[in-house]
Amino acid sequence: MVNQVENLLPKGLFEVLQKERFLTISTVDYETGGPNITSVSWVFAPDPKHVLFAIDSRSRTVKNIENNPLVVLNLLAIESAYAISGNASIKIEKLNEVPLKLTLVEVNINEVRDVMFYGSKISVDPKFEKTYDKEAAAKLDRQVMEAIRKA
Repeated sequence: MVNQVENLLPKGLFEVLQKERFLTISTVDYETGGPNITSVSWVFAPDPKHVLFAIDSRSRTVKNIENNPLVVLNLLAIESAYAISGNASIKIEKLNEVPLKLTLVEVNINEVRDVMFYGSKISVDPKFEKTYDKEAAAKLDRQVMEAIRKA
């Protein structure tokens, strides 16, 4: 299968990004100029052309984006692997509605590419669980996702 390339999120990916989801973010390291990767779960697509994510304000990712806005979000979903490339910017320096110091980043999508290797598919979506107090985690997740949706 030829890798499909779009300039916005296809319907299925847009639907996947309507709730918390594990994905990785690749940025250009502000010190080394090399790649830097981190994982997040507080993500939301307000429309097919943008993805928002919340990340610790002290994160290297924030500094990287301030220095170079080019990012790639890597998402495993709908039986495939996707690279969502775009320009990131700080939308809100500190989300006031949450108890942690989180920065809201907006990615303006330039390209969505199916990057799964030929003749294969993802058979099980990645799963994760919070390893601290389950009730506290659920409350924090609700607060963060609500703040992202309101932004």
